[in-house]
Amino acid sequence: MRSYRNHLILSGSRIRQALIKLDELASDAILFVIDENNKLKGSLTDGDIRRGLIKGISIEDEVDSVIQPNPRYVVKGEQNIKEIIEYREKNFRIIPVLNGEGTIVNIINFRNIRSYLPVDAVIMAGGRGSRLRPLTDTVPKPLLKVGDKPIVEHNLDRLALYGIDDFWISVKYLGEQIKDYFGDGHKRNVKVKYVWEDRPMGTIGAVSKITDFEHEYVLLTNSDILTNLDYEDFFLDFLNKDADLSVVTIPYMVDIPYGVLETSNGHVINLREKPTYTYYSNGGIYLIKKSVLSYLPKNEFFNATDLMETLLKEKRRVISYPLSGYWLDIGKHEDFKKAQQDIKQIKF
Repeated sequence: MRSYRNHLILSGSRIRQALIKLDELASDAILFVIDENNKLKGSLTDGDIRRGLIKGISIEDEVDSVIQPNPRYVVKGEQNIKEIIEYREKNFRIIPVLNGEGTIVNIINFRNIRSYLPVDAVIMAGGRGSRLRPLTDTVPKPLLKVGDKPIVEHNLDRLALYGIDDFWISVKYLGEQIKDYFGDGHKRNVKVKYVWEDRPMGTIGAVSKITDFEHEYVLLTNSDILTNLDYEDFFLDFLNKDADLSVVTIPYMVDIPYGVLETSNGHVINLREKPTYTYYSNGGIYLIKKSVLSYLPKNEFFNATDLMETLLKEKRRVISYPLSGYWLDIGKHEDFKKAQQDIKQIKF
């Protein structure tokens, strides 16, 4: 993946240098001019240079003489998803991401990603994977390959496809292998940090150790899930329903082969002939307002379901997001085998 820094050029550079960089960028040909502190000053395209040449500018002149001084941008950490969707729908392909000081920290390229969600992602990858032994005797379950890459990489890549670029991976068993595999994430244009569990902390307990989330929303996912979930739609549903926590749920339909009587105090009040009931199970993927993470006990074993129960008792808004797409929890050998077949057929 091309680094976002390839789109940057320093103020005072010659137009000749800009032309060389634009040629290298090919179909992504746009540059963003920065000052010595990496702050955005303007944008530059082939068209800007062409119009400058027509006016008599030389390719040995500085790029500052032909830049567009007020390019569109988004600010990292802000809840700006509607603005991002509007840019995408209006066909603005490449947009810089600035921090609060106006420094470029990333580039949105809609040829490579589908959205840019203002979310931190935590991937829980510390489990032993005992049910997949002996495969997990020397390799942590998240690094077992499904198709051509590890399970956890499918998860990280899917999240990055929706523009999430701040990751935390909770590790314990053979965690050094996971850290060695992803490093700090810079080769993928993302940032990866690690939470080390010195003892099992449940499915969300380790999150209490994180104090420097970038955004007001946190996505938590198990590392052993294979899914084609649309994370933008998941996030928009979360916002539209003003949720404190949303959990992806997997619908299961149960067919009853007999007539079912509904009764009250011994009286039959309804009869349903061979009904089908739909139940929803926990899919292991959650969106959470950062503010409600204050309910987590510090450095203690705690499951995501414990947080859900706490929030329900506190009358906070906990919602379900029924998944209509593909989902597989790779917990057993038969699941792992199924994943190898599904990855060839399911559109991710």
